[in-house]
Amino acid sequence: MLAVVGDLVEDIVVWIGEPVRAATDTAAQVFRSRGGSAANVAALAAAHVPTRFIGGVGTDAAGDALVAELASHGVDVRVQHAGRTGTVVLLVEADGERTMFPDRGAAAELGPVDTAWLDGVAWLHAPAYGLEREPMRGELLRLAALARGARARTSLDASSTGLITGLGVDVALGLIRAFAPDVLFANEDEAALLGLAGGGGLAASVARTVVVKHGPLPTDVIEGGELVARVDVPPVSGIRDLTGAGDAFAAGFLAATLQGLDVAAACRAGHASAASVLTSPGAQSR
Repeated sequence: MLAVVGDLVEDIVVWIGEPVRAATDTAAQVFRSRGGSAANVAALAAAHVPTRFIGGVGTDAAGDALVAELASHGVDVRVQHAGRTGTVVLLVEADGERTMFPDRGAAAELGPVDTAWLDGVAWLHAPAYGLEREPMRGELLRLAALARGARARTSLDASSTGLITGLGVDVALGLIRAFAPDVLFANEDEAALLGLAGGGGLAASVARTVVVKHGPLPTDVIEGGELVARVDVPPVSGIRDLTGAGDAFAAGFLAATLQGLDVAAACRAGHASAASVLTSPGAQSR
């Protein structure tokens, strides 16, 4: 069982059709979908391994609809209900790059989780968004400690340069070390900001394995601070939306690892999973 802890929110995805024209109309297509980094990982991993989602939604129709949608992918959904469901607005440029406006709502207010929700869990994964503030920060660290105590493996996604900058690099590194992931996922910019690019002692101090994604360029696998693999990324045509690509990579990588594949094969599974979301709005696989 893979357990993923974090956000389940509504995404409002805006595909911009022309340069933004301030103070007037700009042509666009607007889509609504289930979002949240953790929910994206759970939805995409569930096709390959038993998967549980742990998080929070509001006491509203939006939260009920999101829970039902996530469960429709075969995810075992365990949520706390309080307040209002979160929403993220994403402005997506023609090249697929996106700017996000998150209002995490109830997703950021995860409180004490029933420890039975970790029963049967072999791997616990969380996006670092959950470490942004209390009370969720402390609960994520508690769940990670419980998982380690039960001999489950753990992983963390660095999530966002904006998050890291807001926390401060030293604080972010301290929180990652406190979570103590077996695997840390980061994109090129996140790894550079944290000082992990290329490996070394700092990388070794935060995770046994650091996976650094470089978009269409090869993915680096760093173990014990040493670069041990560089895995090519197959080309993808027709890219329109990068939303959720990192989540999809994590889903593919973790599912493959739980199925017993080695790290290079897990990266290839991650690349295939990421490719599946690059031509559709949000983190929806085609």
